[in-house]
Amino acid sequence: MQQREIVVSGIRPTGFLHLGNYFGAIRQYLHMQESYECYFFVADYHALTTHQDPKLLRTQVYRVLAEYLACGLDPEKATIYVQSDLPEKAELYLLLNMLAYKGELEKVPTFKEKIRGRHESINAGLLTYPVLMAADILIHRAIKVPVGKDQEPHLEMARNLASRFNQKFGFLFPEPMAFSETGELLKVPSLDGKGKMSKSENEMATIYLADSDELIRKKIARAKTDAGPSTPHSPKSPEIENLFLLLKLVSSPETVAHFEEAYDRCTIRYGELKQQLANDMIRLVAPIRQRAADLQNDVEYLKKIRKVGAEKARDSAQTTLQRARELMGIAYD
Repeated sequence: MQQREIVVSGIRPTGFLHLGNYFGAIRQYLHMQESYECYFFVADYHALTTHQDPKLLRTQVYRVLAEYLACGLDPEKATIYVQSDLPEKAELYLLLNMLAYKGELEKVPTFKEKIRGRHESINAGLLTYPVLMAADILIHRAIKVPVGKDQEPHLEMARNLASRFNQKFGFLFPEPMAFSETGELLKVPSLDGKGKMSKSENEMATIYLADSDELIRKKIARAKTDAGPSTPHSPKSPEIENLFLLLKLVSSPETVAHFEEAYDRCTIRYGELKQQLANDMIRLVAPIRQRAADLQNDVEYLKKIRKVGAEKARDSAQTTLQRARELMGIAYD
């Protein structure tokens, strides 16, 4: 039997999951769990870089687990676990830090963005975030990683560290590659067109998987538009391009074609487009929201999923870590 390729991905529990998480990652997870050996985790170690409230963090971890399952992730098909339940990651993180250079870490775009204007309280965990992400991936010797565009520099770091380790100590890690079922890494824009949807910022411009129907309609109604096209086949403004991109994610091709034709003929009504967009978003989000709420009320079931997932993940992690120790000369059996 041919061995299946290994896939790894995780999401930080620093807020509510949103459509960006769903279309940028989770939707791909659903397809990948059918054909690959998948490890999907809740990245609670990563959340600690921003000093999370301990009680709130626990709630958020279980909420993400519930939303994973509500979206369709199947613990019978994929290994679903919590990052800190795998202590082998922390040790591999330490070992990989010995191969990472301060200069290259300081050049990572997300690090430069997060420290902009801050001169104090920049913790080492924030600087070495890409190394921990590399440990997340390499501990299972993953081949493919479904990540968003903003995570590409981190994945490049994982490849560099894998290559560096292999050259210095002997081959252990394949170099992981970004993966998208569409062939390109998806970035879901916020409703105001300013950047991407976020778990913790600009809440009225983000559609969360826990949003009520009424709140979804309210957010879509507030999305920016322009005066409309004045001549046939006019180029779309960024705000309108944004709405059409979201429409393509949640609506049928026929619906998209209808509004594209209306725009090209200068007969489009943005109110009608927003109403359709809201209806289609609600059709997607409502069943996920209800299922996740039901699961969050069944804490014992979520604990069971956590425990079983950690046991499965540790089988892979322990094998990798032991071999890494041997190659580095720190296995003293």
